[in-house]
Amino acid sequence: MQSCEISSDSTDDPLSSGSRRHRQPRIVVIGAGLAGLAATKTLLESGFANVTVLEASDRVGGRVQSVQHGKATLELGATWIHGANGNPIYHLAEDNGLLEHTTDEERSVGRISLYAKKGLAHYQTNNGKRIPKDLVEEFSDLYNEVYELTQEFFKNGKPVGAESQNSVGIFTRDVVWKKIMLDPYDGGSTKKLKLSMLQQYLKVESCESSSPSMDEVSLSEFGEWTEIPGAHHVIPAGFIKVVELLAQDIPGRVLRLGKPVRHIHWNFSSPQAEEITGGDLDHNQDRRPGPAPVRVECEDGECLPADHVIITASLGVLKKSHRTLFSPGLPHDKALAIEKLGISTTDKIFLEFSEPFWTPECNSIQFVWEDEAQLEQLAYPEELWYRKICSFDVLYPPERYGYMLSGWICGEEALLMERCDDETVAETCTELLRMFTGNPNIPKPRRIFRSSWGSNPYIRGSYSFTRVGSSGGDVERLATPLPYANSTKAPPLQVLFAGEATHRKYYSTTHGALLSGQREASRLLEMYPDLYNAETTNA
Repeated sequence: MQSCEISSDSTDDPLSSGSRRHRQPRIVVIGAGLAGLAATKTLLESGFANVTVLEASDRVGGRVQSVQHGKATLELGATWIHGANGNPIYHLAEDNGLLEHTTDEERSVGRISLYAKKGLAHYQTNNGKRIPKDLVEEFSDLYNEVYELTQEFFKNGKPVGAESQNSVGIFTRDVVWKKIMLDPYDGGSTKKLKLSMLQQYLKVESCESSSPSMDEVSLSEFGEWTEIPGAHHVIPAGFIKVVELLAQDIPGRVLRLGKPVRHIHWNFSSPQAEEITGGDLDHNQDRRPGPAPVRVECEDGECLPADHVIITASLGVLKKSHRTLFSPGLPHDKALAIEKLGISTTDKIFLEFSEPFWTPECNSIQFVWEDEAQLEQLAYPEELWYRKICSFDVLYPPERYGYMLSGWICGEEALLMERCDDETVAETCTELLRMFTGNPNIPKPRRIFRSSWGSNPYIRGSYSFTRVGSSGGDVERLATPLPYANSTKAPPLQVLFAGEATHRKYYSTTHGALLSGQREASRLLEMYPDLYNAETTNA
């Protein structure tokens, strides 16, 4: 076991005479995204004084990253509040005036295009032709009808046929293909166009699911993800404002940036345990911490003793590091859950233009490759990564954003995009826009911004999905604290898990992340009722 420097400020830090009468557990929260901040805020407000947050990067927010550009705030990460009715993120934003300047165009109830509910999506082919509006609507109705069928397997316990391979993509492609081919009113060219649109819709769906392909998304589990009713809202001043609200009352001494964690030693018992309980104990014998069951070892060599650690690392980080991060290693079923659940990369590419080349009613440009109509699976060689860019949305209103498009790409192709320089990506996107609109005079954008969630070593992906072969039970196993409850001799709740990937119904969302952080904090509140009750009584 590698030795490390023991933190000198790891003893209890009483904040009030009321808390002095009660033993303060040492709590370390790993990660200062929405889950970590929500957990920390809940703990501090409930009387827990000895809390430390370790954030590997140099900023708070995790997968929320707002970039200021003139009057506009561009969201490289989380963008929408998904649903309003009962959504804690919505109520936090609404109660604090963050939605006052949200325009009608920045509220949407649509599934596919979420930037604007007004205007029309222009479906353009790689031959530079626009697909007629009535044909788009006809296909969209068909696709949405089949989408509803994908929800029935979980919601109604409908058995999954072997031919679907329990895959949303394979099932959807098969059912839509049959419906298109059996339509007696469509000619061959119309059928081919609809099959091409199917491939484009599945690319968009992959971006929304943050999966490499909808073929990898579990059909039997797809319907468990729960949509909160109400419109999707954009926060004009930036989603980072929600992060700031959560972080504003967290003292500076609690939050430590630039502190990546190397190892988490749990069920810790050795002669060193006595050393890491803290030195200044005699002045307050009733608050003696005792040996720490957990030791958090940072990359810089510092060690923090803890009674409880709340881990909010992304599923991507856990997939990469869980074998070396935990000592002893995770129980087999938890490690297997991490490996079975899915996470991929969904990236955005923002292009700023001096003038719009699109018409005023256009709210998005959707790329439909006619030569992909008959393909069963979309697998591209590296040099064709750009074929995974499914669309560019127009950001509204122009008074705020100027003339800005936001492109979408996911999967391995997103990682290939991240490896390219800005100039290459800008040139590639310009050529695509020229090809699909049939306008060879579209200028290069004057500025480009883009995300890089896949190559970020502290994130490694955008958000989770239920992959073929996994289930909501794996989400529950990931969320279960260690040691398991049947380990009666070990101190309970040593290692707790939060983050969007640990919420069975709301995975992939900001409200899922926030609720998961509050959930884990609540476990500790229940474990220390005397501390919580003392705080509420004194308040």
